[in-house]
Amino acid sequence: MNINKLKIIYENKALLDVAFSIESSLALVGQSGSGKSLTLKALLGMLPYNMSLELKHDAEFELIAGKNISFIPQNPFTALSPLTKISKQFFVDESRVKELFDEVGLEYDLLDRFPPELSGGQLQRVVIAIALESKPKLLLLDEPTTALDPQTRVMIIDLLKNLQEKENFKMLFVTHDIVSAKNLCQNICVIKNGKILESGDMKSVMQSPKEEYTKTLIEASFANREFRT
Repeated sequence: MNINKLKIIYENKALLDVAFSIESSLALVGQSGSGKSLTLKALLGMLPYNMSLELKHDAEFELIAGKNISFIPQNPFTALSPLTKISKQFFVDESRVKELFDEVGLEYDLLDRFPPELSGGQLQRVVIAIALESKPKLLLLDEPTTALDPQTRVMIIDLLKNLQEKENFKMLFVTHDIVSAKNLCQNICVIKNGKILESGDMKSVMQSPKEEYTKTLIEASFANREFRT
């Protein structure tokens, strides 16, 4: 699918003006304030009323959140109602919930627990299961590994890769963490000040970045982390 134009105007100023393709999995990488979150909000239909949106695309499905588009937020600890049992956080029947639990590798007994009783990794897998309940064609991920420890982060990335192969959805992974992006996505776009600076297949951009900004992001991500091959 191609997002041919995604432009956001606020008080006669363009906050975001981008175009990109999601062949399978795309990482949108940039520092805070670069326009990553605005991109997600635009695709989810969650922009403030005082911002205008121009969106042109050639996706083979309607861009409707909750139907063809699902969203995985950054922090699993705040994504669920803490006073509601896990089983009640879904909008599908029990048999479908159990199917989803099988897909994300969770035990059924967790359905009778409350979110504060689960670990971060378990909560994130619950959030992923909820995102998959509508069988989306596009999965939007807002830094879903940031709040997790390194071991759990790797597990979630591997889970998402396996789920995509099985369910055949497209992914847009918004992050500042190029390590996770490299391990999950085939392609990458680097965004700064609401514009795409650089894009291409992940391996090429990682090995030969053209922009100093991209080099800085790569160096910062890998400074204290092991390069996974």
